[in-house]
Amino acid sequence: MSLSHRIGRMTGRDPNERHRASTPLELLFDLTFVVAFSHISSQAAHYLELGDLAPALAGFGMGVFAATWAWINYSWLASAYDNDDIFFRIATLVEMIGVLVLALGIPQVFSSIAAGAHVDNGILVSGYVIMRVAAVALWIRAAKHDPARRSTCLAYATNIAVAQLGWIALIFLDLPRATTGLLIAVLVGIELAGPLIAERKSGRTPWHPHHIAERYGLLVIITLGEIVLGTILAISAVVQVQGWTLEAALVALGGSTLVFALWWVYFTLPSGALLARHRERGFAWGYSHIVLFASLIGVGAGLHVAAQVISHEAHVDATFALLCVAVPVLVVELMVFALYGLLSREFNVLHLVLLIAGALILVASVAAVAIGASIGVALLIAAASPVAIVVGYETVGYRYQAALLDREGD
Repeated sequence: MSLSHRIGRMTGRDPNERHRASTPLELLFDLTFVVAFSHISSQAAHYLELGDLAPALAGFGMGVFAATWAWINYSWLASAYDNDDIFFRIATLVEMIGVLVLALGIPQVFSSIAAGAHVDNGILVSGYVIMRVAAVALWIRAAKHDPARRSTCLAYATNIAVAQLGWIALIFLDLPRATTGLLIAVLVGIELAGPLIAERKSGRTPWHPHHIAERYGLLVIITLGEIVLGTILAISAVVQVQGWTLEAALVALGGSTLVFALWWVYFTLPSGALLARHRERGFAWGYSHIVLFASLIGVGAGLHVAAQVISHEAHVDATFALLCVAVPVLVVELMVFALYGLLSREFNVLHLVLLIAGALILVASVAAVAIGASIGVALLIAAASPVAIVVGYETVGYRYQAALLDREGD
């Protein structure tokens, strides 16, 4: 790549390039998602603490899909075609602006759904379209510079452009919420089908397996930041109400242990190594992360709700707050084991045992608060769920993984 960042050619990166790592530009791009995820988490928490499940879940789903799907598309494109020239950098800037616009539109989506009126998705969709238009420009440029994969790149560009026409129309159509939901589902289906059609019918793009695994891991860390923020809010609520007490220490320990253990659990996955050997499994692995990212953001939202309960500002009780934490934690654990299964194509009884153990511990955390335990105690119990999985992996599970990688290397 040119040190001057002058206009270059997007001919495709070497998928076997040694020591391929995320670029400073990609890391800067990721930072904008901190804002988007924070808005999604806080808005979902607001409606959860009011007990309004429908707007909380609907708004959460729309926001998470828009943000994570645009990130996924950019990351795979960059893995295959990032030449770090000025065109690519400016296109990334446009995508970053789109993320910020999208984030600004999240509150209106939640509030309009809660009001039962036309879904006010204009700003959110505008931000999403800005991101996707930049992607179209990059795919068209790649098609021009990479004749061998021209049809694949044009298939990507066409799919994205068609979907954006639908999203733009949705801004101006004053439709009932049920009809709007149906159209959103259709457009989401078109978006998800695009890469599958492009790669399987027209040929593979030269994405780098270890680079992609690292990129996803970095966004996992970004989403874990929402759990850190939720922990800080819960600690602050305890201190505000009770002062620096044992409960504050329990909340701090429980929240910190939870985020650390979830980080540990995720990074037991040998994603890069298995993607390098089975590139065809990348689709299922990559798409499934949407649910994983959503559940991690959901844990942060649950901790926000817990903070509101502690400060006596919520309209729900402590048991509901713990459910808002425990359910997404369970989904995170389910998804980690599912991702391992998608990559390895193996069933491991140990994984089932660890998953059941983790689920029972989460049930115990909710039961504890239901019978009178404090939120701090319940959070500490909940944190023991991913800790149990970590212990299982470090004592026994790593051997199964080592054997798998040995077999794959033969």
